[in-house]
Amino acid sequence: MNGLNVPLGRKAPQVLVQAAHIEIGALLNDLQGIDSVLLASTDGFELTSVHKKPVFEAGKFAAVSSSILALVKAFLTEINLVGCQSITLDAENGKALIVSIPAADHPMVMVVITDSTVLLGNLLHRIKVSSQKIAQLERQYSA
Repeated sequence: MNGLNVPLGRKAPQVLVQAAHIEIGALLNDLQGIDSVLLASTDGFELTSVHKKPVFEAGKFAAVSSSILALVKAFLTEINLVGCQSITLDAENGKALIVSIPAADHPMVMVVITDSTVLLGNLLHRIKVSSQKIAQLERQYSA
């Protein structure tokens, strides 16, 4: 393990993590109602996070989020749906979105926690933009 809680063999380049941190910070600040954004490896390790309100223990949250995404992907395979891109959980007091960021060398999971005032359409659009930017960063810095 290293300071980013990522196994050394799977460690994302520091420059990628820093650039992704800037992008998730922009996501947090660009859209009213977002409380926290976490970026994790698909094997359940936190890469970076930003928050207005600390609502979780990042290490545990990263592990649980990647497990949920893996379970949903397995479920979708069973019902012949391909390419799980996101999961939206809607609760009385907010939303949680788990988003897959596919990448050749360092696939990631983004988790966005919001309050109940966020507009889902705006949120989905802004998350898609951030996900695409992070995937592009991964290609750029992993080459």
